[in-house]
Amino acid sequence: MARPPGGRLTVPDEIAEALAHARPRLGPLGQRVLWFDEIGSTNDRALAWAEDGADEGAIVLADAQSAGRGRLGRSWASPAGAGIYVSLVLRPAAHAMPLLTMAAGVGVSDGIAAATGLQTHVKWPNDVCVAGRPSRKLAGLLAEGGSSAERVLHVVLGIGINVLPAAYPPEVAARATSLEGELGRAVSRPAVLAECLAGVWRHYDTLTARRPDDVLAAWRARAAETFGRRVEWDEPSGTRRGVARDVDGNGALVVAGDGGTVRLTAGEVRWVE
Repeated sequence: MARPPGGRLTVPDEIAEALAHARPRLGPLGQRVLWFDEIGSTNDRALAWAEDGADEGAIVLADAQSAGRGRLGRSWASPAGAGIYVSLVLRPAAHAMPLLTMAAGVGVSDGIAAATGLQTHVKWPNDVCVAGRPSRKLAGLLAEGGSSAERVLHVVLGIGINVLPAAYPPEVAARATSLEGELGRAVSRPAVLAECLAGVWRHYDTLTARRPDDVLAAWRARAAETFGRRVEWDEPSGTRRGVARDVDGNGALVVAGDGGTVRLTAGEVRWVE
């Protein structure tokens, strides 16, 4: 069994209790947990652990991050005690890769509802937002992997969830919100963590069992209010615009654009709210 790179293998009691309560629904997630009071990035530490042979399901948790990040190198504000900052080591089969982040996003959305009652929606490619308020982001996901020439060896799935209202940087404050800010009451971080991990495992297990249509149906149900919204993206010829219509079987965003249907798979997509 791989030795974890730094950190503690004991977590605060309330987190240990929540994980123990949810244990029958977690699969291997959280059987090994590496805890940090503060860290640069949970994804970086989980990647190092995965490369050293960590089993699927090992997770890195932190109370604060000084260098948390999201897609395209953006920073992820991670104030101490204000959110959930967790990275999961996964070793998915190749067929599970295209929809992995989507499965996890639905799992986080389900977990938030189970723990707090707050309804959320997912927004392509990796955001969880408040239902009815598409510009107010509660959570984000970032999948990063290591591979050989033949196959993907591991994927680290980072999840950041804003739980308490916090002093976010100005560039984040305009679009970020939190569970407690939306609900107007206290929320248990350990309960949200445990329920989100259970949700992620349930949909990931469905995906690895070769049932991608079930994952896509669940994602579409959670993303319904984003369809019909305008998006824009940059190409060498300039900025293009269109209307989001659906996702395809590989998780690409299907857009009705000026020149016909376009499938977007990577890069920057800006939602025009």
